[in-house]
Amino acid sequence: MTGTGDDEVDGKLQEWMKIDRNESTRAEMQKLAENGNVDQLRKLLLKRMEFGTAGLRSGMGTGFSQMNDVTIIQTSQGLSKYLLKTCPDVKKRGVVIGYDGRHNSHRFASLAARVLINDEIPVYLFSTLCPTPYVPYSVLHYKTECGIMVTASHNPKNDNGYKVYWGNGAQIISPIDKGIAESILQNLEIPDSSWDHATIRSSPLCKDPLNTILEAYNSDLCSLCYFKEKNQSSPVKFTYTGMHGVGYEYVKKACQSFGFVEPIPVKEQVEPDPEFPTVKYPNPEEGEGALLLAMKTADENNSNVILANDPDADRLAVAEKLTNGHWHIFSGNEIGALLGWWSWFSFVQRYPDYPVGELYMLASTVSSKILLTIGNKEGFQFEETLTGFKWMGNLATTLQKQGKKVLFAFEEAIGFMCGTNVLDKDGISAAMVLSELATYLYGSNTTLHNKLDEIYKTYGYHLSSNSYFICHEQDKIKKMFEEIRNYNNSGKYPEACGPYKIKYIRDLTVGYDNSKPDCKPVLPVSKSSQMITFTFENGCVATLRTSGTEPKIKYYTEVKPDPQKGLDRQGAQKELDDIVQCIIKYFYQPEKFGFTPRST
Repeated sequence: MTGTGDDEVDGKLQEWMKIDRNESTRAEMQKLAENGNVDQLRKLLLKRMEFGTAGLRSGMGTGFSQMNDVTIIQTSQGLSKYLLKTCPDVKKRGVVIGYDGRHNSHRFASLAARVLINDEIPVYLFSTLCPTPYVPYSVLHYKTECGIMVTASHNPKNDNGYKVYWGNGAQIISPIDKGIAESILQNLEIPDSSWDHATIRSSPLCKDPLNTILEAYNSDLCSLCYFKEKNQSSPVKFTYTGMHGVGYEYVKKACQSFGFVEPIPVKEQVEPDPEFPTVKYPNPEEGEGALLLAMKTADENNSNVILANDPDADRLAVAEKLTNGHWHIFSGNEIGALLGWWSWFSFVQRYPDYPVGELYMLASTVSSKILLTIGNKEGFQFEETLTGFKWMGNLATTLQKQGKKVLFAFEEAIGFMCGTNVLDKDGISAAMVLSELATYLYGSNTTLHNKLDEIYKTYGYHLSSNSYFICHEQDKIKKMFEEIRNYNNSGKYPEACGPYKIKYIRDLTVGYDNSKPDCKPVLPVSKSSQMITFTFENGCVATLRTSGTEPKIKYYTEVKPDPQKGLDRQGAQKELDDIVQCIIKYFYQPEKFGFTPRST
């Protein structure tokens, strides 16, 4: 192959062409070299995808910085060797592997299985695409040492990912991720045998868990069902969309456990399709734009409630038709309030003598504190974690070992964990629990929206405003946060944002929290991600953070209006909206940095 004139690039180019056996990615690399596209080759060859607590997630294509056969095999080799080193029983317990409906997901899962089987590690490889929550469930069911899910969840169609669960059924956290990352770099050579994925099904070490897990998951799902008789005659017509993903067949099966008839499908979106042809982004969190077809289907079928899973069915969006004919799309915080209240109410109805102090609910630090407020009044415990279900799942296992019961956990990005059958967000079980709640409410002549208002009137309003800006340049994002830490070149954090004075600042990137006597935060510090929280003197809390899986700089704000201070809901909402605009103007500075606002 002709060289590019860049010795560093040419060395990596030769290495790539030597190990890659996929004709498509080889041809892609060869074309770039022939065209002399050195800048692109440097991006693809000189920087590897970083393996972290989220595993891998990136665009699919050629090179060490993208998802492809080579990087999947190398990652699996590193994971396999790490398992052999740290888990003595892995050759007995094995590993679960699932995959979604994206391009290459089945192939990547098969390559991972081949690597593990070559190391004499048994594999439970699903024979067809499955929801992400089925993998952590399977880890607990089979007591395996590890689980792998090939998915990019709700990312754009050209992305894919490799998500890892540990033997406790939760996503990996540090130091496991660092150990796996080091092991990957120590096992980059690819033997010929790693490419032979076509014959894995004939190996005695490869088993299909599908039928066993389908039955066991839906049997265990019954533990979350409290009013099956009412469900069998539910007055609610539910409309369902799987957003071109895996959810529909699994939701239909779950409906049987809860006694529901099958929901009305959005026909254009319930079959798996890796092209996601009817939506710009296959993410129900994006709101009305993603739910237009669901609303149309619901209107045509006189249906009042929409349930929407993302493509790997680990998230749940909910919309309800109001009496004025408009659709209300519930935010993640609103669904969290509803499901949290319901988890509490239905549990104590069935188990009135259960010690309340042993019950727990969890939420991420950027999510609404409504569960804390409800818990303060009702007596159950509340814990907050860093953002991501990896933290809530692992905390849940710790609490269970202490004899505590975790009823519910959520994050504002429409992720919900009902019970502990799955120690991760689960859009299937959440859809069923939400359906039972709606059935109970409609049977009592009220609605989800009315119940939400009643919860806020009982426990106090929690108003939030969350959104994000898009930026693909890490240097600009880093500069934005550095300017906040050195506000107006003062060498200090800002004392105000516009007219709003700041009381406390917590920076989990550098490890600073001036609300604590020693200025050290309680939550873990991570230098690899940006996250600053401001508590304003008026009670508003705002967090700015980067996303671990998308090119987004997110903000989360919440205020709990205090009627004694003369601020009603409308006044508090107006003040919150103004604070958000000040945060955008003074902290984000989108014009200066070239950030793109969320499209509406």
